[in-house]
Amino acid sequence: MKRRLATIVFAAALSPWPSHAQEAGPALAPEVEALYQDAVRALSAGRLEDATAMLQRVVGSEPRHAGAWLDLAMTQCELGNAAEAERLFATLAQRFALSPGILETVARYRATGCGRSLPRRTGAWLLAATRGHDDNVNQGAADPRFTIGTGSAQTEYELDPAFLPKADSFSQLGASWVRPLGDAGWSAIIQAYGRWHDREHAQDTASVLGALEHTWKAGGWRLRGTAALGYVTLDRTLYQRQQQLQARITPPLKLAPEAEFAFYGNLNHVIYPTRPAYDGSTLELGGIAAWRGKHSLTQATLTGLHDESSAGRPGGNRSGAFGSLQWYGEVAPRLALEAGLTYQRWRSQETYSPGLIEVRRLQQTGTARVAAQWRLLPHTSLAAEWRITRNRENIALFQYNSRALQLSLRWDNF
Repeated sequence: MKRRLATIVFAAALSPWPSHAQEAGPALAPEVEALYQDAVRALSAGRLEDATAMLQRVVGSEPRHAGAWLDLAMTQCELGNAAEAERLFATLAQRFALSPGILETVARYRATGCGRSLPRRTGAWLLAATRGHDDNVNQGAADPRFTIGTGSAQTEYELDPAFLPKADSFSQLGASWVRPLGDAGWSAIIQAYGRWHDREHAQDTASVLGALEHTWKAGGWRLRGTAALGYVTLDRTLYQRQQQLQARITPPLKLAPEAEFAFYGNLNHVIYPTRPAYDGSTLELGGIAAWRGKHSLTQATLTGLHDESSAGRPGGNRSGAFGSLQWYGEVAPRLALEAGLTYQRWRSQETYSPGLIEVRRLQQTGTARVAAQWRLLPHTSLAAEWRITRNRENIALFQYNSRALQLSLRWDNF
């Protein structure tokens, strides 16, 4: 995403930008501008090969479109085509009067060696080492008192300290890898994660996920489908197995070049080997809207939820909704900021525990986060994140609050 935002900024600053020996040409033909915007969207979606073909047609039709030349050169560099990228960078420097900022960016891409920086045969990867602190690692109850029973038989209890909030520091390692599989639109994805606490080892977690992703295009529509399989451990014991199918459909709407809208669907089946009563399948259906500025990206998501439970889960099936608002912006050449809000609501269809807790469980969880990322070197960055979570329920036993702060060192694509 960082590269994508930079591309938009540079394209807006350069396109079309005449050299010293040229005069400004006429406005772009509508079909050329439409093709360029299609290339921009392809870059945003990570479809570098598709974007390359479209950008080549743009510069062929309008040789003075400096933004397209720059996009094409950087895309070739990211694909690992070092010789072609160098030829395009040289052409860009010869034909156009480049600002100092653009010259610095070109020099940075050249310094990576392109083919050595991101070899197409090995794909793209990210490694992160994190140190953090959470004031409620076990999601301990916010209120130590709770009541069970009905009518005159109600009894108030006080929770054992083991179920109250426990603060602890943690260390974390995460890695992800994405590799294109040929030129047919397929990609392989692998993600792994581990988190270890200083004292509360019962909360140590680890996970691994593998996925296949494919993109189709037809009549202006674009569909991206993903199938994933994941495993999660808790305290070194297998806790959860996940099977997921996701689809993101982008219709050919007549929106502003900066805007994008897509329909989203996700089917997730979860198995708990040690707690089979909590097995279930969740269906999500909704939409995603995005707006790209010169230096920023704003994205909003709204989905409806339905969770079909296995027999025996307290409260039975659930229905709900999820919404999020995310913002990403580059505020300096090496500094990016992020902010986000999420809200999730679940409502059970049946009484949680007849005779003991005579209510249908209502869970409302809100999360706010802010983060900053500083790029120290071409492949090394430092990231800081602060997060606060408030879980409000009509069953006091499950209410909790959490605040976490973490610092990460990240490496990508050496």
